[in-house]
Amino acid sequence: MNLSYHTSYPGIDDLRERARQRTPRFAFEYLDGGCNEDVNLFKNTDDLRRVELKPLYLTPHTTSNLKTELFGHEYDAPFGIAPIGLQGLIWPGAPEILARAAAEHNVPFILSTVTTASIERIGEITGGRFWYQLYHPADNAIRDDILNRAEAAGCKTLVLLCDVPTFGFRPRDIRNGLAMPPRMTLRNILQIFGRPSWAVRTLLQGTPNFATMVKYMPKGLNMKQLGAYMNATFSGRLNEAKIAPIRDRWKGNLVLKGVASEEDTETAVRLGLDGIIVSNHGGRQVDAGESTIRSLAPIAAKYRGKLRIMIDSGLRSGPDIARALACDADFTFLGRTFMYSVAALGRAGGQHAIAMLKVQLKQVMEQLCCHRVADLRQHLLRKPDETRPTA
Repeated sequence: MNLSYHTSYPGIDDLRERARQRTPRFAFEYLDGGCNEDVNLFKNTDDLRRVELKPLYLTPHTTSNLKTELFGHEYDAPFGIAPIGLQGLIWPGAPEILARAAAEHNVPFILSTVTTASIERIGEITGGRFWYQLYHPADNAIRDDILNRAEAAGCKTLVLLCDVPTFGFRPRDIRNGLAMPPRMTLRNILQIFGRPSWAVRTLLQGTPNFATMVKYMPKGLNMKQLGAYMNATFSGRLNEAKIAPIRDRWKGNLVLKGVASEEDTETAVRLGLDGIIVSNHGGRQVDAGESTIRSLAPIAAKYRGKLRIMIDSGLRSGPDIARALACDADFTFLGRTFMYSVAALGRAGGQHAIAMLKVQLKQVMEQLCCHRVADLRQHLLRKPDETRPTA
């Protein structure tokens, strides 16, 4: 697989700035921002980067291998593409671009219920090698039909989202008219005129919509009615009574995403789930919550080996992936990094981000003299809650 990447954008900061320049402000801020005052958004990354790793330079070492087994499949790297809603609003065709790159690089792509490509389209692009994240609908008939569609498209791993019992309070989205119900303001229209490349591609791609959900929507909804419909369709909390029948009927892997506590992990184990993704929705739901790397520590200590423990939120780079794996995560997912890359580079963005992360991660492992991804735990020097010893 080609691991070349665009050398003008070798890091996440380069991609983020280029994405900001190419997308309307309302779309960029939807991707970039957190909730409330963005405290947990920044804490996610800051706490993760307090993790320190120890090189063992005199250890015999030949090469570092990124391949990682997960749910019986050997992936080419220990990271995947996290689900993000309304990806086509941020850059036209984004989910298709990322799904195609993930399939070519043999890493997992998770499709969100509320993004802009349908289950069937992503199944076709990936040959069925994708994961599907379910926002649990209030109507069980819609739930069952979505699950049938995911199975028919070849999906083997279903991800249940548990951390959106309410929509996060996101001041930027409210100002920009991207709260529910959404609205298009004069300011947003002027921002589109200032980004002609985005505007032309959106015109060619078509107006972004909730592609998987179109089948169930009444025809001719205006923006206010669409917001009301989505609110009603996805109202209510995920709970044991909703998870149990899905576990009974879903024959593939079942993963709970949005876990931030030992209590929810215990429930996942008891219900027979195959894995969890420790996550706080990228800092977009609870500003007063804990960073994901801090949530991971007690969960991994108590439940490692009982189910697969994965993590997202706050990871931006290859070194971040190494830090999370050293702290006992089995696998990692990144969201904003991939979307910055697609917004910056268009069709080349998916390939670029995956190649960049593989190169960065392998450099870290080579520097540490670490042979396998599973060996990164042996290089953990300091967790985020540990302080340096004083002299």
